[in-house]
Amino acid sequence: MRKTIAKTKILELITRSNTNLSHADIKNLLPDGLCDRVTIYRVLDRLLQEGLIHKVVNIDGVVNYASCKNCEVEHSHNHMHFSCEKCKSVTCLDDINPSFKLPKGYAVKEINFVLSGVCPSCS
Repeated sequence: MRKTIAKTKILELITRSNTNLSHADIKNLLPDGLCDRVTIYRVLDRLLQEGLIHKVVNIDGVVNYASCKNCEVEHSHNHMHFSCEKCKSVTCLDDINPSFKLPKGYAVKEINFVLSGVCPSCS
């Protein structure tokens, strides 16, 4: 996908956000008439494929998108996320690495840990 205005704006929104953004959040934050909802989904899919963003499913099943940090060195999203029950924000907890032990024969490819509760802004 060439570098379109929509792609640039969507990546900018996700990169600058302090919380993960849903499709609806992105649509509401984009200038009116920039692109339709289908284009937003296509751009998000492309950004996922390019490794520029990753997706997080919150406790309610809503898909949110976050910017990948340090993915040039190591592409890993195996960190925890926090889903606020009040404001519905989802935040990456990059400094907290999940720890677990699997039974013999299992191999982990990806981890999706979502903690649920109340964020500092809503406390």
